Amino acid sequence: MGRRSEGLTAVEEAVAIRRTLADANPDAFLPDLAAVLNNLSLRLGDVGRRTDSLTAAEEAVAIRRTLVGADPDAHLPDLAMALNTISLRLGEEGRREQGLTAAEEATGHFRTLADANAGAHLPDLAAALNNLSLRLGEVGRWAEGLAAIEEAAGLYRTLADANPDAYLPELAMALNNLSNRLGDVGRWAEGLAAIEEAAGLYRALADANPDAYLPGLAAALNNLSVPLGTVGRRGEGLAAAEEAVAIRRTLAATNPHAFLPDLAGSLNNLSNRLGETGRRAEGLAAIEEAVAIRRTLAEANPDAYLSDLAAALNNLSLRLGEVGRRPEGLTAAEEAVAIRRILADANPDLFEPALQQSLAVSGWLKGLAP
Repeated sequence: MGRRSEGLTAVEEAVAIRRTLADANPDAFLPDLAAVLNNLSLRLGDVGRRTDSLTAAEEAVAIRRTLVGADPDAHLPDLAMALNTISLRLGEEGRREQGLTAAEEATGHFRTLADANAGAHLPDLAAALNNLSLRLGEVGRWAEGLAAIEEAAGLYRTLADANPDAYLPELAMALNNLSNRLGDVGRWAEGLAAIEEAAGLYRALADANPDAYLPGLAAALNNLSVPLGTVGRRGEGLAAAEEAVAIRRTLAATNPHAFLPDLAGSLNNLSNRLGETGRRAEGLAAIEEAVAIRRTLAEANPDAYLSDLAAALNNLSLRLGEVGRRPEGLTAAEEAVAIRRILADANPDLFEPALQQSLAVSGWLKGLAP
């Protein structure tokens, strides 16, 4: 229902009660403690407390591994669920390879469980595949990420056909991610079709329940604007980007911890769309705001946000160059190069292309500078 803070308060109380019970009788209550810790991780993530969320997820996984060692048949589904949750939290903290490892393990477990009991575990397998596609994308394994999300979207479509009330939101989420993965491999027309369907589903859901589904609608609109611009529908792409920024600005005003990163992403995207339509001064203002937000986020959590800051700085350098402020643009480009060089040293497969992009922008600005 979108009442995230109240949900967090409730699960914090549940954790406190179940921890007391598990301390007194671990055989009876450790499974319950692990369950509420997993939920606590999700609720902490809802309000942007990502480090605390990861801590709760790590404890849940540790408990459930112990339980699986004693009785795998009873506790394997719960371990898989906890691994799926921790993979999300690790990805948010910038620990991408560890997040991928957890997602791969979760997907393997759920595939085994679904093979044995599809009715009980197909939704879990779909969720794990969706998450796996995100983690594969984060480490640059685009084709594998696309295969995973195509399978997830197919499963969710089947589930939504049978039970739309339960599974339409999940189908919309999977279509949103499918569009991103199709864009990763240059299949823009197919990606546009997927994100148009996702945006339509999210708009209907948000009309009925804005508190719960406005974040999903904003994400879909943000992603919709990119392929619209790529296929030449620039006015429509700009309109989608502007609506995404408006929604996320409202959400961030209410809950900055949860939604400021999303607002920065939409401002970065809006800057590109404004540049495409010749509104360069407005595009510059949007990217300046995005850089300011991402700089603050990266100072607090560099592992999670340095890459995003470099991307925003790269776009800032382009916008500054377009309006004739070339020395300032070069300064931004050189900062992006410095950050991306560090990232590429640690993970060349993922960040070397971005580094080369920033080097090209820097060279362009140097060539234009007086």
